[in-house]
Amino acid sequence: MVCEPFHADFTGRLTLSMLGNHLLNCTEQHATARGFGMSNFNDESYTWVLSRLAIEFDALPQRYETFEIDTWVEKVYRLFTDRNYAIRNAEGKTIGYGRSTWALIGIQSRKPVDLTSLHNGLLLDYTCPEQPCPIDKPERIKVTAEQPECSIVAKYSDIDINGHVNSIRYISHVLDLFSLDFYREHPLRRFEIAYVTESYCGDVLDFFVDHADPTHCQVEVRQRKDATVVCRCKLVFQ
Repeated sequence: MVCEPFHADFTGRLTLSMLGNHLLNCTEQHATARGFGMSNFNDESYTWVLSRLAIEFDALPQRYETFEIDTWVEKVYRLFTDRNYAIRNAEGKTIGYGRSTWALIGIQSRKPVDLTSLHNGLLLDYTCPEQPCPIDKPERIKVTAEQPECSIVAKYSDIDINGHVNSIRYISHVLDLFSLDFYREHPLRRFEIAYVTESYCGDVLDFFVDHADPTHCQVEVRQRKDATVVCRCKLVFQ
């Protein structure tokens, strides 16, 4: 892969949201090659949903720099599976890691599928528990702020093929909470997000922010109509 100029931010490095898209594409390619991708389940009306994602990095690829992403399944539970990532630069040096948790649900029922029995348990054969991922797993995020710091209305560019706000779009909106000057002084080094429920086009989303200190921040996104929590995020800055 190449960090194209239109995939870079004002610093000339790959945006975190674009990296998130690359991770999801890598996930789909890896799963499809083993018979567990989105396209493999079309006739069975199942779809994978991202539950948690943590990305930690030293520095993201620069404009025009080539990079690669490795992915592997660490563990399969009955209703969830843990998938990890390693991001490497053109010299093959690892510059970041990712951890994610996924569930397979019925498109109509929205209920999770038993992964240990799926295709006679074949998914268990693709786990690599011995392959290390040195970053911490996503932790429980709690936000205490009582007033939203900003609000947006979910619109066309936010909506994915499933008809709800794309998981990566939340990352973009959360990153927009901070100024360019702040990013110049405090480069982002870790981002966690835990998805709780879906939101849809036209929903008003309120962003509640806890600033624990200059380098740690927690964000909760809620639907204004009923105060339902959509997702929670944790950001760690340099």
